[in-house]
Amino acid sequence: MKKLPIQSKNFIYEAVKYLAALSAALLLGVLIIKLQGQDVAAAGKAVLFGAFGNISRLGNTIRWVTPCLMTGIAAAVSFRSGIWNMGIGGQLYMGAFAATAVALYIPLPQTVAPIVCLIAAGAAGMAFALIPALLKRFLGVSELITTLMFNYIATLLTTYFTKLVNGISANNNSKAMATPLIDDRYRLTTLIPKTNASTGIFIAIFFVVLMYLVYKYTIMGYEMRQVGSNIRFARAGGVRTNRMYLMIFLLSGFIAGLAGGIEILGVYGKFTANFASNIGWDGIMIATIAANSPIATGFVGILWGALKSGSLYMEALTETNRLTVEVIQAAFVLFVTIDYRGFINRLRENRNRNAAKAVKGA
Repeated sequence: MKKLPIQSKNFIYEAVKYLAALSAALLLGVLIIKLQGQDVAAAGKAVLFGAFGNISRLGNTIRWVTPCLMTGIAAAVSFRSGIWNMGIGGQLYMGAFAATAVALYIPLPQTVAPIVCLIAAGAAGMAFALIPALLKRFLGVSELITTLMFNYIATLLTTYFTKLVNGISANNNSKAMATPLIDDRYRLTTLIPKTNASTGIFIAIFFVVLMYLVYKYTIMGYEMRQVGSNIRFARAGGVRTNRMYLMIFLLSGFIAGLAGGIEILGVYGKFTANFASNIGWDGIMIATIAANSPIATGFVGILWGALKSGSLYMEALTETNRLTVEVIQAAFVLFVTIDYRGFINRLRENRNRNAAKAVKGA
């Protein structure tokens, strides 16, 4: 009998792993819904209708798909190159505030106003990623730690800036934690009336496709993969690793900051403190599920956004808590990241070792 090629075996393994992880996560979801005393079928139908039931529902889904794609691709770019940029959320906050500040304080004509705001958002995210990148590359400080810390710094810093915009003392505990509304000429165009679906979705799709093409067809993409696979080998092969490392980190920060700008210009119209507590983590989970593949990140991001939109409708229509969907999503990430092959190999090695001991003892 002819043996399957290694690539085919790997594909089958990955397919089985994802199906098993999805099945386990859904079973957990069913159990949680049952424990709440709710109808599983009704909850499932509510999620589907909430995501795709009509044009208005579709608009809300597009609204959530946009940041999922942006933060997902921001995480995938860094993770694929071996850089653990866990500060996507913080970079998003800095980008969001930068876009708001430009819209509030810099008079611009309508034709260029949104573009300038988005460039400022990307630049702020990139600048906020620069410090962890320099600390890692030249001082050896773990980017995993610094970027996580910078998430808290970004949240507190933007809250402080919001107080300053409103003329509130830094020691004042007023609940007025939002900037004034920005002028409509700075806003992104709405795609579907009475929804928050905006032209930001096209920017998100553009970056997904762009990063796919960069990784697949360009020398830069090849060098980015090499830095992630083996930085010493990449250096020996002539890759300027310091420059490439910084470029990857800054690109990830730019996309994350841009995601924050799109949220402000396309959805909120003002900066509100703690407005996006989970969007950065959503992107990290999306990239993890997609194994850092840009195209897979696109598909997972669409599914993730649809689930977020559908869960909000499910909670409004039924008594099932929308956090149930978040638990299912987190469980799926957990089950996908388990190394089943390694676990099976260890069991096999232990069985063979025990069998060998039994033979020697006999």
